[in-house]
Amino acid sequence: MGLSGFFAGRRVNTQTPAATTARTTAQGGVVGLIAENGAHVWRGLPFAASTAGANRWRAPQPPASWAGQRQAVEFSDRCAQLTTRSDERFGLKPGIVVGSEDCLALDIYAPDDARDRALPVMVWIHGGGNVWGRSSTYDGSRLARNQDVVVVAVHHRLGPLGWFSHAALRSTATEVEDTAACFATLDLIAALRWVQVNIAEFGGNPDNVTIFGVSSGGHNVVTLLASPLAKGLFHRAIVQSGAFDSVTLAEAEGGEGDLANSSRIISARLGVSSADQLRDVTPRALIEAYTMGVSGFLDVPRVIQDGVVLPEYPLRRAFGSTHTFNVVPILLGTNRDEMKLFYFTNPELTEKKLGVLVGPRDQKLYDAVTGYLSRVWRIRAVDEPATIMNEAGHRDVYSYRFDWDDGGRFLSMDFKTALGAAHGFEVPFVFNRFTHLGDADRILFQKHTKESRERLSRVIGEYWAAFARDGKPYRVGGPAWPVYAEHGGSYMQLDSESDSGVRIIQHADSLDVLVADLNSDPDLDDTQRRFIINEMRGWMFTTPILADLEAAVPAGR
Repeated sequence: MGLSGFFAGRRVNTQTPAATTARTTAQGGVVGLIAENGAHVWRGLPFAASTAGANRWRAPQPPASWAGQRQAVEFSDRCAQLTTRSDERFGLKPGIVVGSEDCLALDIYAPDDARDRALPVMVWIHGGGNVWGRSSTYDGSRLARNQDVVVVAVHHRLGPLGWFSHAALRSTATEVEDTAACFATLDLIAALRWVQVNIAEFGGNPDNVTIFGVSSGGHNVVTLLASPLAKGLFHRAIVQSGAFDSVTLAEAEGGEGDLANSSRIISARLGVSSADQLRDVTPRALIEAYTMGVSGFLDVPRVIQDGVVLPEYPLRRAFGSTHTFNVVPILLGTNRDEMKLFYFTNPELTEKKLGVLVGPRDQKLYDAVTGYLSRVWRIRAVDEPATIMNEAGHRDVYSYRFDWDDGGRFLSMDFKTALGAAHGFEVPFVFNRFTHLGDADRILFQKHTKESRERLSRVIGEYWAAFARDGKPYRVGGPAWPVYAEHGGSYMQLDSESDSGVRIIQHADSLDVLVADLNSDPDLDDTQRRFIINEMRGWMFTTPILADLEAAVPAGR
Protein backbone atom coordinates (compact mmCIF):
# COMPACT_ATOMS: atom_id res chain seq x y z
CA MET A 1 0.00 0.00 0.00
CA GLY A 2 2.82 2.42 0.69
CA LEU A 3 3.11 5.88 2.11
CA SER A 4 0.35 8.35 2.51
CA GLY A 5 -0.84 10.63 -0.17
CA PHE A 6 -3.38 7.99 -1.14
CA PHE A 7 -6.12 10.56 -0.76
CA ALA A 8 -7.93 10.38 -4.08
CA GLY A 9 -10.01 13.53 -4.48
CA ARG A 10 -12.67 12.79 -7.04
CA ARG A 11 -12.68 15.04 -10.08
CA VAL A 12 -16.24 16.18 -9.66
CA ASN A 13 -15.57 19.79 -10.59
CA THR A 14 -16.73 21.07 -13.92
CA GLN A 15 -13.87 21.97 -16.25
CA THR A 16 -15.69 24.94 -17.76
CA PRO A 17 -13.80 28.23 -17.22
CA ALA A 18 -15.71 30.75 -15.12
CA ALA A 19 -15.28 34.45 -15.94
CA THR A 20 -15.54 35.41 -12.26
CA THR A 21 -12.26 33.56 -11.61
CA ALA A 22 -10.19 35.73 -13.97
CA ARG A 23 -6.97 36.85 -12.28
CA THR A 24 -3.59 38.25 -13.30
CA THR A 25 -0.29 36.64 -12.28
CA ALA A 26 3.26 37.80 -12.91
CA GLN A 27 3.31 35.45 -15.92
CA GLY A 28 -0.03 36.47 -17.41
CA GLY A 29 -3.79 36.27 -17.06
CA VAL A 30 -5.53 33.11 -15.83
CA VAL A 31 -9.09 31.91 -15.52
CA GLY A 32 -10.16 28.99 -13.36
CA LEU A 33 -13.35 27.12 -12.55
CA ILE A 34 -15.94 26.87 -9.81
CA ALA A 35 -16.06 23.76 -7.63
CA GLU A 36 -19.23 21.94 -6.63
CA ASN A 37 -19.30 23.81 -3.31
CA GLY A 38 -18.75 27.23 -4.90
CA ALA A 39 -15.03 27.51 -4.17
CA HIS A 40 -12.87 29.04 -6.89
CA VAL A 41 -10.20 26.75 -8.28
CA TRP A 42 -7.15 27.30 -10.50
CA ARG A 43 -5.25 24.22 -11.65
CA GLY A 44 -1.82 23.64 -13.08
CA LEU A 45 -0.34 27.12 -12.66
CA PRO A 46 3.40 26.87 -13.47
CA PHE A 47 5.73 28.30 -10.85
CA ALA A 48 8.93 27.22 -12.62
CA ALA A 49 10.17 26.11 -16.03
CA SER A 50 10.62 22.52 -17.19
CA THR A 51 13.43 20.67 -15.42
CA ALA A 52 14.22 18.47 -18.42
CA GLY A 53 17.45 18.46 -20.40
CA ALA A 54 19.96 21.10 -19.34
CA ASN A 55 17.70 22.08 -16.42
CA ARG A 56 17.82 18.63 -14.81
CA TRP A 57 19.56 18.71 -11.43
CA ARG A 58 19.69 22.48 -11.42
CA ALA A 59 17.84 25.04 -9.34
CA PRO A 60 14.37 25.69 -10.83
CA GLN A 61 14.22 28.43 -13.43
CA PRO A 62 11.43 31.07 -13.71
CA PRO A 63 8.34 30.03 -15.67
CA ALA A 64 7.70 31.47 -19.10
CA SER A 65 5.14 34.25 -19.49
CA TRP A 66 2.20 34.01 -21.86
CA ALA A 67 -0.02 36.34 -23.83
CA GLY A 68 -3.77 36.46 -23.32
CA GLN A 69 -5.62 34.44 -20.72
CA ARG A 70 -4.51 30.95 -19.67
CA GLN A 71 -7.27 28.46 -18.89
CA ALA A 72 -6.27 26.97 -15.53
CA VAL A 73 -8.84 24.17 -15.53
CA GLU A 74 -6.60 21.11 -16.07
CA PHE A 75 -4.12 19.66 -13.62
CA SER A 76 -0.50 19.64 -14.71
CA ASP A 77 1.36 16.42 -15.43
CA ARG A 78 2.56 14.61 -12.35
CA CYS A 79 6.32 14.67 -11.83
CA ALA A 80 8.16 11.63 -13.26
CA GLN A 81 7.64 8.63 -10.96
CA LEU A 82 7.04 4.91 -10.74
CA THR A 83 3.41 3.90 -10.36
CA THR A 84 2.22 1.98 -7.30
CA ARG A 85 -0.77 -0.20 -6.49
CA SER A 86 -2.69 2.96 -5.66
CA ASP A 87 -2.57 3.93 -9.33
CA GLU A 88 -4.66 0.92 -10.29
CA ARG A 89 -7.80 2.93 -9.52
CA PHE A 90 -6.75 5.26 -12.36
CA GLY A 91 -6.23 2.38 -14.80
CA LEU A 92 -2.43 2.26 -14.43
CA LYS A 93 -0.45 -0.87 -13.65
CA PRO A 94 2.07 -0.69 -10.80
CA GLY A 95 5.75 -0.48 -11.70
CA ILE A 96 5.64 1.69 -14.81
CA VAL A 97 7.28 5.10 -15.20
CA VAL A 98 4.82 7.92 -15.81
CA GLY A 99 4.85 11.68 -15.54
CA SER A 100 7.02 14.45 -16.87
CA GLU A 101 10.00 16.63 -16.00
CA ASP A 102 7.82 19.61 -16.92
CA CYS A 103 5.70 19.36 -13.80
CA LEU A 104 6.48 22.27 -11.48
CA ALA A 105 2.99 23.67 -11.04
CA LEU A 106 0.49 24.36 -8.28
CA ASP A 107 -3.28 24.38 -7.73
CA ILE A 108 -5.16 27.06 -5.80
CA TYR A 109 -8.48 26.74 -3.92
CA ALA A 110 -10.17 29.84 -2.48
CA PRO A 111 -13.58 30.89 -1.14
CA ASP A 112 -15.70 32.57 -3.79
CA ASP A 113 -15.46 35.90 -1.93
CA ALA A 114 -11.72 35.72 -1.21
CA ARG A 115 -10.56 38.42 -3.59
CA ASP A 116 -9.05 41.43 -1.78
CA ARG A 117 -9.58 39.79 1.63
CA ALA A 118 -5.99 38.78 2.54
CA LEU A 119 -6.93 35.35 3.91
CA PRO A 120 -4.47 32.94 5.55
CA VAL A 121 -2.64 30.81 2.98
CA MET A 122 -2.06 27.09 3.52
CA VAL A 123 0.51 25.53 1.18
CA TRP A 124 0.11 21.75 1.00
CA ILE A 125 2.97 19.35 0.20
CA HIS A 126 1.80 15.89 -0.80
CA GLY A 127 3.10 12.59 0.57
CA GLY A 128 4.29 9.48 -1.20
CA GLY A 129 7.76 8.68 0.11
CA ASN A 130 9.20 11.54 -1.96
CA VAL A 131 9.11 9.18 -4.93
CA TRP A 132 5.39 9.16 -5.76
CA GLY A 133 2.32 11.41 -5.62
CA ARG A 134 0.72 14.48 -7.15
CA SER A 135 -1.25 17.51 -6.12
CA SER A 136 -4.43 16.58 -7.98
CA THR A 137 -5.30 13.86 -5.47
CA TYR A 138 -5.85 16.50 -2.78
CA ASP A 139 -8.93 18.60 -3.39
CA GLY A 140 -8.68 21.66 -1.16
CA SER A 141 -12.03 23.22 -2.08
CA ARG A 142 -13.86 22.17 1.10
CA LEU A 143 -11.03 23.11 3.43
CA ALA A 144 -10.81 26.51 1.72
CA ARG A 145 -14.54 27.27 1.86
CA ASN A 146 -15.31 25.67 5.23
CA GLN A 147 -12.45 27.42 7.02
CA ASP A 148 -12.08 30.64 5.02
CA VAL A 149 -8.50 30.06 3.90
CA VAL A 150 -6.67 29.88 0.58
CA VAL A 151 -5.21 26.42 -0.07
CA VAL A 152 -2.30 25.89 -2.45
CA ALA A 153 -1.21 22.34 -3.44
CA VAL A 154 2.25 22.10 -5.01
CA HIS A 155 4.37 19.71 -7.04
CA HIS A 156 8.08 19.06 -6.62
CA ARG A 157 10.55 16.77 -8.34
CA LEU A 158 10.50 13.21 -7.01
CA GLY A 159 12.93 10.38 -6.39
CA PRO A 160 16.35 10.64 -8.05
CA LEU A 161 15.25 13.70 -10.03
CA GLY A 162 14.55 15.52 -6.77
CA TRP A 163 17.50 14.30 -4.68
CA PHE A 164 20.77 13.42 -6.34
CA SER A 165 24.36 14.14 -5.40
CA HIS A 166 27.20 13.60 -7.88
CA ALA A 167 30.63 15.19 -8.16
CA ALA A 168 30.23 15.65 -11.93
CA LEU A 169 27.17 17.83 -11.43
CA ARG A 170 28.91 20.02 -8.88
CA SER A 171 32.07 20.43 -10.93
CA THR A 172 30.14 21.78 -13.93
CA ALA A 173 27.77 24.05 -11.97
CA THR A 174 28.04 27.79 -12.51
CA GLU A 175 25.58 28.86 -9.79
CA VAL A 176 25.80 28.04 -6.09
CA GLU A 177 22.28 26.56 -5.92
CA ASP A 178 23.14 24.24 -8.83
CA THR A 179 25.75 22.58 -6.59
CA ALA A 180 22.96 21.40 -4.28
CA ALA A 181 21.60 17.87 -3.92
CA CYS A 182 18.10 18.71 -2.58
CA PHE A 183 16.60 19.94 -5.84
CA ALA A 184 13.06 19.11 -4.72
CA THR A 185 13.49 21.41 -1.73
CA LEU A 186 14.57 24.15 -4.13
CA ASP A 187 11.34 23.49 -6.06
CA LEU A 188 9.28 24.04 -2.91
CA ILE A 189 11.20 27.24 -2.19
CA ALA A 190 10.45 28.41 -5.74
CA ALA A 191 6.76 27.66 -5.17
CA LEU A 192 6.78 29.70 -1.94
CA ARG A 193 8.47 32.57 -3.77
CA TRP A 194 5.72 32.41 -6.42
CA VAL A 195 3.13 32.53 -3.63
CA GLN A 196 4.78 35.64 -2.18
CA VAL A 197 4.48 37.45 -5.51
CA ASN A 198 1.08 36.25 -6.70
CA ILE A 199 -1.19 34.95 -3.94
CA ALA A 200 -2.73 38.34 -3.07
CA GLU A 201 -4.41 38.26 -6.47
CA PHE A 202 -6.29 35.14 -5.33
CA GLY A 203 -7.31 36.56 -1.94
CA GLY A 204 -4.38 35.24 0.09
CA ASN A 205 -2.11 37.10 2.48
CA PRO A 206 1.58 36.65 1.56
CA ASP A 207 2.49 37.70 5.09
CA ASN A 208 0.54 34.80 6.60
CA VAL A 209 1.61 31.56 4.91
CA THR A 210 1.44 28.14 6.57
CA ILE A 211 3.24 25.16 5.08
CA PHE A 212 1.76 21.76 5.85
CA GLY A 213 2.25 18.25 4.56
CA VAL A 214 1.86 14.57 5.34
CA SER A 215 4.46 11.81 5.50
CA SER A 216 7.24 12.75 3.06
CA GLY A 217 5.38 16.05 2.67
CA GLY A 218 5.80 16.52 6.41
CA HIS A 219 9.47 15.62 6.07
CA ASN A 220 9.73 18.33 3.40
CA VAL A 221 8.10 20.84 5.75
CA VAL A 222 10.92 20.05 8.19
CA THR A 223 13.53 20.68 5.48
CA LEU A 224 11.98 24.08 4.78
CA LEU A 225 12.14 24.86 8.49
CA ALA A 226 15.86 24.05 8.42
CA SER A 227 16.77 25.66 5.10
CA PRO A 228 18.24 29.18 5.28
CA LEU A 229 17.03 29.69 1.69
CA ALA A 230 13.40 29.46 2.86
CA LYS A 231 13.71 32.14 5.53
CA GLY A 232 10.79 34.60 5.50
CA LEU A 233 8.76 32.63 2.93
CA PHE A 234 6.34 31.12 5.48
CA HIS A 235 5.08 31.91 8.96
CA ARG A 236 3.74 28.68 10.47
CA ALA A 237 4.37 24.98 9.84
CA ILE A 238 2.33 21.79 10.33
CA VAL A 239 4.16 18.46 10.17
CA GLN A 240 1.77 15.52 9.79
CA SER A 241 3.56 12.20 10.36
CA GLY A 242 6.82 13.63 9.09
CA ALA A 243 10.48 12.94 9.83
CA PHE A 244 13.62 14.78 10.97
CA ASP A 245 16.23 12.52 9.37
CA SER A 246 18.82 13.12 6.65
CA VAL A 247 21.82 11.49 4.96
CA THR A 248 25.30 12.86 4.33
CA LEU A 249 26.72 13.70 0.91
CA ALA A 250 29.19 10.86 1.32
CA GLU A 251 26.35 8.38 1.98
CA ALA A 252 24.29 9.66 -0.95
CA GLU A 253 27.29 9.35 -3.27
CA GLY A 254 28.49 5.98 -1.98
CA GLY A 255 31.66 7.20 -0.31
CA GLU A 256 30.56 5.86 3.07
CA GLY A 257 27.72 3.85 4.57
CA ASP A 258 25.74 1.18 2.77
CA LEU A 259 22.81 2.94 1.10
CA ALA A 260 21.37 0.67 -1.57
CA ASN A 261 21.24 3.17 -4.43
CA SER A 262 24.06 5.68 -4.04
CA SER A 263 24.87 7.84 -7.07
CA ARG A 264 28.07 5.82 -7.54
CA ILE A 265 26.05 2.62 -7.85
CA ILE A 266 23.47 4.20 -10.13
CA SER A 267 26.11 5.73 -12.41
CA ALA A 268 27.76 2.32 -12.73
CA ARG A 269 24.45 0.62 -13.53
CA LEU A 270 23.70 3.21 -16.21
CA GLY A 271 27.25 3.18 -17.55
CA VAL A 272 27.56 6.98 -17.44
CA SER A 273 29.77 9.36 -15.49
CA SER A 274 29.76 12.92 -16.88
CA ALA A 275 27.14 15.58 -16.14
CA ASP A 276 26.03 15.63 -19.80
CA GLN A 277 25.68 11.86 -19.87
CA LEU A 278 23.66 11.88 -16.66
CA ARG A 279 21.32 14.55 -18.06
CA ASP A 280 20.88 12.58 -21.29
CA VAL A 281 19.55 9.50 -19.47
CA THR A 282 15.78 9.19 -19.90
CA PRO A 283 13.65 9.48 -16.76
CA ARG A 284 12.52 5.91 -17.32
CA ALA A 285 16.07 4.53 -17.49
CA LEU A 286 17.11 6.56 -14.46
CA ILE A 287 14.18 5.49 -12.29
CA GLU A 288 14.42 1.86 -13.37
CA ALA A 289 18.08 1.80 -12.29
CA TYR A 290 16.95 2.01 -8.66
CA THR A 291 16.00 -0.98 -6.53
CA MET A 292 12.99 -1.07 -4.23
CA GLY A 293 13.05 -0.48 -0.49
CA VAL A 294 11.24 -2.13 2.40
CA SER A 295 8.26 0.20 1.99
CA GLY A 296 7.64 -0.96 -1.57
CA PHE A 297 8.92 2.31 -3.01
CA LEU A 298 12.14 3.21 -4.77
CA ASP A 299 15.01 3.18 -2.30
CA VAL A 300 16.38 6.66 -2.97
CA PRO A 301 18.75 8.75 -0.82
CA ARG A 302 16.62 11.77 0.10
CA VAL A 303 16.98 14.85 2.27
CA ILE A 304 20.71 15.16 1.75
CA GLN A 305 22.98 17.33 3.90
CA ASP A 306 24.31 19.21 0.89
CA GLY A 307 25.60 22.36 2.62
CA VAL A 308 23.64 24.51 0.17
CA VAL A 309 19.93 23.98 0.74
CA LEU A 310 20.43 22.20 4.07
CA PRO A 311 23.24 22.34 6.63
CA GLU A 312 26.10 19.85 6.32
CA TYR A 313 25.21 18.43 9.72
CA PRO A 314 22.20 16.17 10.49
CA LEU A 315 18.81 17.77 9.88
CA ARG A 316 17.66 17.07 13.43
CA ARG A 317 20.57 19.04 14.86
CA ALA A 318 19.40 22.24 13.15
CA PHE A 319 16.58 22.49 15.70
CA GLY A 320 18.97 22.65 18.65
CA SER A 321 19.39 26.42 18.29
CA THR A 322 16.97 29.17 17.33
CA HIS A 323 19.77 30.54 15.15
CA THR A 324 19.86 27.49 12.87
CA PHE A 325 16.23 27.04 11.81
CA ASN A 326 13.35 29.24 10.73
CA VAL A 327 11.60 29.94 14.03
CA VAL A 328 7.83 29.94 13.52
CA PRO A 329 4.93 28.31 15.41
CA ILE A 330 5.05 24.57 14.70
CA LEU A 331 2.39 21.87 15.00
CA LEU A 332 3.70 18.28 15.05
CA GLY A 333 1.67 15.10 15.09
CA THR A 334 1.33 11.44 14.21
CA ASN A 335 -1.40 8.83 14.04
CA ARG A 336 -1.70 6.24 16.78
CA ASP A 337 -1.39 3.24 14.44
CA GLU A 338 0.93 4.68 11.77
CA MET A 339 2.57 1.40 10.82
CA LYS A 340 -0.58 -0.63 10.31
CA LEU A 341 -0.86 0.81 6.81
CA PHE A 342 2.48 -0.78 5.91
CA TYR A 343 1.83 -4.15 7.56
CA PHE A 344 -1.79 -4.55 6.45
CA THR A 345 -0.70 -6.77 3.55
CA ASN A 346 2.49 -8.18 5.09
CA PRO A 347 2.27 -11.97 4.52
CA GLU A 348 4.26 -12.72 7.68
CA LEU A 349 1.66 -11.03 9.87
CA THR A 350 -1.56 -11.07 7.85
CA GLU A 351 -3.40 -13.49 5.64
CA LYS A 352 -5.97 -13.34 2.89
CA LYS A 353 -9.26 -15.17 2.93
CA LEU A 354 -11.22 -15.75 -0.27
CA GLY A 355 -8.37 -14.01 -2.06
CA VAL A 356 -9.26 -10.48 -0.92
CA LEU A 357 -10.25 -10.36 2.75
CA VAL A 358 -7.20 -9.39 4.79
CA GLY A 359 -6.73 -9.92 8.50
CA PRO A 360 -3.98 -10.45 11.08
CA ARG A 361 -2.76 -14.01 11.66
CA ASP A 362 -2.12 -13.23 15.34
CA GLN A 363 -3.80 -10.01 16.48
CA LYS A 364 -1.59 -9.62 19.58
CA LEU A 365 1.64 -9.95 17.61
CA TYR A 366 0.31 -7.73 14.83
CA ASP A 367 -0.64 -5.03 17.36
CA ALA A 368 2.72 -5.36 19.10
CA VAL A 369 4.80 -5.02 15.92
CA THR A 370 2.82 -2.10 14.55
CA GLY A 371 2.44 -0.55 18.02
CA TYR A 372 6.13 -0.42 18.84
CA LEU A 373 7.09 0.78 15.38
CA SER A 374 4.38 3.46 15.52
CA ARG A 375 5.76 4.60 18.86
CA VAL A 376 9.25 4.87 17.37
CA TRP A 377 7.81 7.05 14.62
CA ARG A 378 6.20 9.36 17.16
CA ILE A 379 9.29 9.54 19.34
CA ARG A 380 11.47 10.42 16.36
CA ALA A 381 8.97 12.80 14.71
CA VAL A 382 7.33 14.49 17.70
CA ASP A 383 8.72 13.89 21.18
CA GLU A 384 12.43 14.20 20.42
CA PRO A 385 12.30 17.21 18.06
CA ALA A 386 9.74 19.04 20.22
CA THR A 387 11.99 18.55 23.24
CA ILE A 388 15.04 19.71 21.27
CA MET A 389 13.23 22.88 20.17
CA ASN A 390 11.89 23.54 23.67
CA GLU A 391 15.37 23.22 25.14
CA ALA A 392 16.62 25.67 22.50
CA GLY A 393 14.08 28.22 23.77
CA HIS A 394 11.35 27.76 21.16
CA ARG A 395 8.09 27.08 23.00
CA ASP A 396 5.55 27.74 20.21
CA VAL A 397 5.43 24.02 19.51
CA TYR A 398 2.15 22.09 19.63
CA SER A 399 1.41 18.40 19.20
CA TYR A 400 -1.49 16.10 18.34
CA ARG A 401 -2.18 12.40 17.98
CA PHE A 402 -4.92 11.22 15.62
CA ASP A 403 -6.78 8.23 17.09
CA TRP A 404 -9.85 7.76 14.87
CA ASP A 405 -10.28 4.01 14.32
CA ASP A 406 -13.94 3.60 13.41
CA GLY A 407 -13.31 1.88 10.10
CA GLY A 408 -15.98 -0.61 9.18
CA ARG A 409 -16.11 -4.36 8.80
CA PHE A 410 -16.87 -6.59 5.81
CA LEU A 411 -17.27 -10.28 6.59
CA SER A 412 -13.99 -11.28 8.29
CA MET A 413 -12.10 -8.10 7.36
CA ASP A 414 -12.23 -5.59 10.21
CA PHE A 415 -10.61 -2.23 9.43
CA LYS A 416 -10.86 -1.16 13.06
CA THR A 417 -8.34 -3.77 14.17
CA ALA A 418 -6.40 -4.26 10.92
CA LEU A 419 -5.84 -0.57 10.14
CA GLY A 420 -7.05 1.43 13.13
CA ALA A 421 -5.74 5.01 13.03
CA ALA A 422 -3.24 4.21 10.30
CA HIS A 423 -0.75 6.40 8.47
CA GLY A 424 -2.42 9.11 6.42
CA PHE A 425 -5.90 8.51 7.80
CA GLU A 426 -6.10 12.05 9.19
CA VAL A 427 -5.83 13.53 5.69
CA PRO A 428 -9.51 13.02 4.71
CA PHE A 429 -10.47 14.74 7.97
CA VAL A 430 -8.20 17.72 7.30
CA PHE A 431 -9.57 18.15 3.78
CA ASN A 432 -13.14 17.14 4.71
CA ARG A 433 -13.32 14.72 1.78
CA PHE A 434 -13.69 11.07 2.69
CA THR A 435 -11.95 9.34 -0.18
CA HIS A 436 -8.73 7.55 0.70
CA LEU A 437 -8.36 3.89 -0.29
CA GLY A 438 -10.36 3.69 -3.52
CA ASP A 439 -12.92 0.88 -3.54
CA ALA A 440 -12.11 0.05 0.09
CA ASP A 441 -13.53 3.43 1.17
CA ARG A 442 -16.94 1.78 1.29
CA ILE A 443 -15.65 -0.33 4.16
CA LEU A 444 -13.43 2.26 5.79
CA PHE A 445 -15.99 5.10 5.78
CA GLN A 446 -19.39 3.54 6.42
CA LYS A 447 -22.72 5.35 6.59
CA HIS A 448 -23.23 4.89 10.32
CA THR A 449 -20.05 6.90 11.07
CA LYS A 450 -20.80 9.74 8.65
CA GLU A 451 -22.14 12.25 11.19
CA SER A 452 -19.36 11.65 13.73
CA ARG A 453 -16.72 11.81 10.98
CA GLU A 454 -18.06 15.11 9.73
CA ARG A 455 -18.02 16.58 13.23
CA LEU A 456 -14.44 15.46 13.84
CA SER A 457 -13.43 16.75 10.42
CA ARG A 458 -14.85 20.19 11.20
CA VAL A 459 -13.05 20.22 14.55
CA ILE A 460 -9.71 19.36 12.92
CA GLY A 461 -10.31 21.86 10.13
CA GLU A 462 -11.04 24.60 12.67
CA TYR A 463 -7.86 23.83 14.61
CA TRP A 464 -5.69 23.78 11.48
CA ALA A 465 -7.21 27.02 10.16
CA ALA A 466 -6.90 28.78 13.53
CA PHE A 467 -3.25 27.79 13.65
CA ALA A 468 -2.84 29.18 10.13
CA ARG A 469 -4.49 32.47 11.15
CA ASP A 470 -2.86 33.11 14.50
CA GLY A 471 -0.17 30.53 15.14
CA LYS A 472 -2.24 28.92 17.91
CA PRO A 473 -4.59 25.94 17.43
CA TYR A 474 -7.90 26.78 19.08
CA ARG A 475 -11.64 26.55 18.48
CA VAL A 476 -14.62 28.19 20.09
CA GLY A 477 -16.06 25.89 22.75
CA GLY A 478 -13.14 23.46 22.53
CA PRO A 479 -10.45 22.67 25.09
CA ALA A 480 -7.52 25.08 25.19
CA TRP A 481 -4.66 23.43 23.29
CA PRO A 482 -1.49 23.70 25.43
CA VAL A 483 2.03 24.02 24.07
CA TYR A 484 3.97 20.75 24.01
CA ALA A 485 6.24 21.83 26.89
CA GLU A 486 3.32 22.12 29.32
CA HIS A 487 3.41 19.30 31.89
CA GLY A 488 6.53 17.86 30.23
CA GLY A 489 4.86 16.88 26.99
CA SER A 490 1.20 17.66 26.23
CA TYR A 491 -0.72 16.84 23.08
CA MET A 492 -4.27 16.96 21.77
CA GLN A 493 -5.87 13.60 21.14
CA LEU A 494 -8.15 13.77 18.09
CA ASP A 495 -10.86 11.12 18.05
CA SER A 496 -14.57 10.81 17.43
CA GLU A 497 -16.90 11.75 20.26
CA SER A 498 -18.21 8.18 20.40
CA ASP A 499 -14.72 7.03 21.40
CA SER A 500 -12.09 9.04 23.29
CA GLY A 501 -13.14 12.38 21.79
CA VAL A 502 -11.00 15.50 21.57
CA ARG A 503 -9.02 15.91 24.77
CA ILE A 504 -5.66 16.93 26.18
CA ILE A 505 -3.19 14.18 27.06
CA GLN A 506 -0.16 14.85 29.25
CA HIS A 507 2.37 12.30 28.12
CA ALA A 508 5.73 12.26 26.35
CA ASP A 509 7.21 9.02 25.09
CA SER A 510 10.93 8.29 24.85
CA LEU A 511 13.29 5.67 23.54
CA ASP A 512 14.23 4.63 27.07
CA VAL A 513 10.60 3.98 27.96
CA LEU A 514 9.99 2.09 24.71
CA VAL A 515 13.05 -0.13 25.24
CA ALA A 516 11.95 -0.93 28.78
CA ASP A 517 8.43 -1.75 27.59
CA LEU A 518 9.71 -3.95 24.77
CA ASN A 519 12.07 -5.83 27.06
CA SER A 520 9.41 -6.52 29.69
CA ASP A 521 6.35 -7.03 27.47
CA PRO A 522 4.66 -10.20 28.86
CA ASP A 523 2.90 -10.88 25.55
CA LEU A 524 6.18 -11.26 23.63
CA ASP A 525 8.88 -13.93 23.66
CA ASP A 526 12.48 -13.24 22.64
CA THR A 527 11.89 -14.47 19.09
CA GLN A 528 9.07 -11.98 18.69
CA ARG A 529 11.18 -9.19 20.21
CA ARG A 530 13.92 -9.98 17.71
CA PHE A 531 11.37 -9.90 14.91
CA ILE A 532 10.28 -6.42 15.96
CA ILE A 533 13.88 -5.20 16.10
CA ASN A 534 14.62 -6.68 12.68
CA GLU A 535 11.58 -4.92 11.27
CA MET A 536 12.83 -1.64 12.73
CA ARG A 537 16.16 -2.18 10.96
CA GLY A 538 14.41 -1.86 7.60
CA TRP A 539 12.99 1.60 8.27
CA MET A 540 15.31 4.56 7.78
CA PHE A 541 13.88 6.55 10.68
CA THR A 542 15.05 3.90 13.17
CA THR A 543 18.68 3.69 12.03
CA PRO A 544 20.21 5.92 14.76
CA ILE A 545 18.59 3.93 17.56
CA LEU A 546 19.11 0.31 16.52
CA ALA A 547 22.05 -0.19 18.86
CA ASP A 548 19.91 0.81 21.83
CA LEU A 549 17.09 -1.45 20.71
CA GLU A 550 19.43 -4.38 20.16
CA ALA A 551 20.62 -3.94 23.74
CA ALA A 552 17.03 -4.39 24.92
CA VAL A 553 17.19 -8.12 24.19
CA PRO A 554 20.54 -9.63 25.21
CA ALA A 555 21.95 -12.13 22.71
CA GLY A 556 21.10 -15.73 23.47
CA ARG A 557 18.21 -15.02 25.83
